[in-house]
Amino acid sequence: MNLIEESFQSKEEKKKKRTTGIILGAIIFVVIVIIAIASYLFYIQSTTMRVLLDGQTNEKLKQILVFENDGKIYAPIKEIATYLGYSSYNGEYTQRSEDQSKCYVQSDNEVANFSLGSNTIYKLDLTTNSSNYENVYVDDPVKAINGVLYATSDAIEQAFNVSFQYDQDSNRVYIYTLPYLVQTYAPRVLDYGYAEISDVFANQKAILNDMLVVTSGKNEDVYAVIDINGNVILEPKYDNITYLPETGDFKVETNKKVGILGSKGETKVQIMYDSIELMDSDAGLYVASNDDKYGVIDLRGNVKIYIENDEVGMDISPFSQNNIKNKYILAGNLIPVRKGELWGLYDLNGNQVVDFTYDSFGYIARSNRDALNLLVIPDYEVIVACKDEKYTLLNSVGQELFRGPVADDIYMTISGGQRHYYITANNQTMDAEQYLDNIGVRKQSEGGTVNTTINNNNTSNNNTNNTTNSTNTDNTQNIQENTEAVQGNEGEQNQEGSGEEEQQTQEGIEQQEVQDNIQ
Repeated sequence: MNLIEESFQSKEEKKKKRTTGIILGAIIFVVIVIIAIASYLFYIQSTTMRVLLDGQTNEKLKQILVFENDGKIYAPIKEIATYLGYSSYNGEYTQRSEDQSKCYVQSDNEVANFSLGSNTIYKLDLTTNSSNYENVYVDDPVKAINGVLYATSDAIEQAFNVSFQYDQDSNRVYIYTLPYLVQTYAPRVLDYGYAEISDVFANQKAILNDMLVVTSGKNEDVYAVIDINGNVILEPKYDNITYLPETGDFKVETNKKVGILGSKGETKVQIMYDSIELMDSDAGLYVASNDDKYGVIDLRGNVKIYIENDEVGMDISPFSQNNIKNKYILAGNLIPVRKGELWGLYDLNGNQVVDFTYDSFGYIARSNRDALNLLVIPDYEVIVACKDEKYTLLNSVGQELFRGPVADDIYMTISGGQRHYYITANNQTMDAEQYLDNIGVRKQSEGGTVNTTINNNNTSNNNTNNTTNSTNTDNTQNIQENTEAVQGNEGEQNQEGSGEEEQQTQEGIEQQEVQDNIQ
C-alpha cells in the first residue's frame, strides 16, 4: 500500500469516527431531552392539584371546590352531597321548602342541617329513637356564592362524617368516606385479635377520631375500644359500648348498669345507672335513671336534679312544626320534669323555677282548623303551659306572663311560609308577638328575654326565688292610654271617616280586651 492510499484510508476512518461521535452525541442529547421532558411532565403532574375520593382521582369533584387565598377550601353543600352518598334538599329536615337560605343533606343513617350565615350544623341520627339533635360548631359560617350555599372543608368533614385533608406540599386533597374507612380498617381488626368493628353507626364514627369500637375475638358479645394501631383504650370486658360523638366519650354497660368512660379509659360517670342519655353537650348534662325514676347529672356524674321524678324531658312529636331540636331543654334554659300527673320546670343549673303545677306543656289545636300545635314561641323563648284546659306563657326563667292560665287558645299558623302566633281569650284574639313586645319581652336578636312579672294582687307567682324586672305595669298603662286615645279620636272623627280606619280602631279595642282578660 502506497502512501497516498494510506493517507486516504486514514481520512476515511477519521470521518467515520466523527460521524459516529456525532450520532452518539445526538442520541445522548435526544435521551437527555426526553428525560428532561419526562421529568418536567412528571413534575407538572405531581404538582397539579388532584382530588382523591376514597383513593381514586375525581376530576369532577375537583372542579366544584373553591380554594381561597387564606388556604381555606369551600364546597357547594348540595353538590358535594352527591359524591359522598347523601341526598340534599332545600329547607329544614321535616320542613322541606323552597327556602334557599337553608338546606339539609340526608343519608340512610343521618341528617345534617345548614343555614346561611350560621356556624352551627344540626345533625340527627336516624338509626336511634332519639329526637335530639347534635349541635356541631365550625369556625366559619355557611356562605353563598352565586346564590349557592357553600361550607368549608371543616364543615363538610363534620356534617358528612368524612376525613377531608389538604396536603399543600403535594397539592393533594384526600377525602375518605366513613364506609370506606370501615372497610379499610376491618382486616386490621382481625390482625389485632378482635372479631369485627361494631356495626352501630355512632360507634363507626369513632374511626374519625382514630378509635375503633370492636368485639372480642373470643366472645363477640364482649366489646372493647382500641386505637387504629391496635393499642387498647377500653379493655374487652363490657356488655355494650356506645360512642358519644358530641363529647368524645363512651357509654359502657356491664351487668345491666351503665356509666361513662373517657377516651383515655378514665371513669367520668360511675357504672351505676339503669340508663344514661346525653341531654345536651353544651349544657354538659345527662338524663339518668334508676328504678324507673329520672334525674339529671353533669358530665362528671354530679347530681343536678335528684333521680326521683317520673319523667325528664317531654314528647315533642306533636309539635313538629315548632322546629324544636331538643326535647329536654325548652326556651334555651328550661328542663320540663314530671312528678306524678303534674309538670314543673328546672333551669340548666338544676334549680327548680316552677313548682309541679301544670297539667302539661304545649297547646294542642282543637277547634280552629287553621291553628297548629304550639309549644314554644322561639324568637322570644317563651313556652305554653296548660292548667285545667286554660293556657299561659312562661318566659325562659319560668315566670308567668299572664295572670295565671286564663287563655282559651295559644296557637300558631303558617301563611306564605311565615309563622304567626295568637292568643285567644273570651272569643277575642290578639297577636302573641305584639303582646310580648308590649310587656317588654324582647326578641332574642334584640338582646334577649326581659324577665317580666305580671303585677296582680289576686295572683301569686310560683317563682318567688327569681329576681324580677317588672316592666309590665308601665307597658300595660301605655297600652290602655293608647287605646283610650284611639277611642277618643274615634268619637271625634268625621262621619265620613274611612271604614278601614274604623276597622283598625275596632281591632285595637279587641286587642286591648284580650290583654285585659289575661292581665
